[in-house]
Amino acid sequence: MNIVRLEEEQKMDTVTLNLNDMYGLALRVLMKSGTSEENAGHVATALAVAESDGLSGHGLSRLPSYAAQVRSGKVNGRAVPLVNERPGKAVVQINAKSGFSFPAIDLAIDNMAPLAEKFGISAAAIAHSHHCGALGYHVERLAERGLVGIMLANSPAAIAPWGGNKALFGTNPIAFAAPRNTGTPLVIDMSLSKVARGKIMVAARTGEPIPEGWAVDSAGRPTTNAKSAMGGTMLPMGDAKGSALVMMVEIMAATLTGANYGYEASSFFEADGKPPHVGQTLIAIDPGATVDVFTGHGFAGRIEALISQIKIQPGTHIPGSHREAKRRDARYKGVQVPAQLHQQLTILAGG
Repeated sequence: MNIVRLEEEQKMDTVTLNLNDMYGLALRVLMKSGTSEENAGHVATALAVAESDGLSGHGLSRLPSYAAQVRSGKVNGRAVPLVNERPGKAVVQINAKSGFSFPAIDLAIDNMAPLAEKFGISAAAIAHSHHCGALGYHVERLAERGLVGIMLANSPAAIAPWGGNKALFGTNPIAFAAPRNTGTPLVIDMSLSKVARGKIMVAARTGEPIPEGWAVDSAGRPTTNAKSAMGGTMLPMGDAKGSALVMMVEIMAATLTGANYGYEASSFFEADGKPPHVGQTLIAIDPGATVDVFTGHGFAGRIEALISQIKIQPGTHIPGSHREAKRRDARYKGVQVPAQLHQQLTILAGG
């Protein structure tokens, strides 16, 4: 009886939305804050997909802070990203112009894909950017075009260098996607902290505890209090080796693009302060330019051979399979969004 009552209470605390509902709500919130309709469309699409993939930390929960930053001018909601195509080169430079990252990344992908097909490989360096959400969403679209996609991004300081006690690097996510002959790309997306900072943000908002080992508080003590963790330091996956990988991503995403380092960037969550001006680097590879030359085997077929060997071992799973299942469920059942968040967004959207 208690379990049934708890389930009923949980249903009352949520609102079911489909992909179109989430997109429309996000679009209205962003435009109401002063974002152009075109830019709002790019952002709303990414947030709705993240929510349907079960990545709520990169979904609708971001909208209140996004809208506040547009209103304060920390994010230029009407920015038009600028591309430097560099004729004859396989690299494009994108200036996000202190706007949202999503229009700049979409522009990068549109420019990179034909370059990769021409040269076998291409890259995009994005600077003056902002939070870029779930990286898997971006590289998946490269894989849907038959390309191997890699993305690296830096973010405001949240992780101390190994052995240190002051946050210097961001959680610095990386993502990889490869085409498959099943039609659904293989997508591997991970934050280099032991958990994505967005998950701690959601826990802090709801008052839920976090597992020990995710973060330490401002005094460097292990904590299960999400709010204390937000004021402290995240822990890297893989300890010292993970810290080295975080530094590699920082160099690829910030040094290479001319963007701010994590310790120079302002918060993705607060409305006050200067634009964070972080960076993102994307790489696209045409697998036909290498695999067929050296082996004579098709790339997609070789991917399936590898995956089949993983599947025959009991207890294994393919990276991204949980996200795919969530997306399928969302397509038919919709997504459960906290009622409090839905009410807040409805008000931000103008009622």
